[in-house]
Amino acid sequence: MGNKPELELFDNPFPQRDYCITVRCPEFTSVCPRTGQPDFGQIIIEYCPDKLCIELKSLKFYMQSYRNRGIFYEALTNEILDDLCGACKPRWMKVTAKFMARGGMTTDVVAEYKANS
Repeated sequence: MGNKPELELFDNPFPQRDYCITVRCPEFTSVCPRTGQPDFGQIIIEYCPDKLCIELKSLKFYMQSYRNRGIFYEALTNEILDDLCGACKPRWMKVTAKFMARGGMTTDVVAEYKANS
């Protein structure tokens, strides 16, 4: 994951069961690569863990690593999905990025992963 903080993981306490974990990051910020202006939004991570779960403090630091980074919404949503799936190898994961209005328009980007698909 390059210079991004390492994601810490812990053993899923119920690996025999499918269940959903939802994490909301309501104060997400990144930077528009065209204008250099900040982008504000919410990132919602939903996943069904397999053997490992994502530790939240390390996830917070990971999300903060985007704060000064110039990246388009579509790229960051898919990059977050790839990084998180690569780390914890879930059964299923969906990352939704919901950005605040800019120029009178809002943007939501959704990327999803399914194991064995």
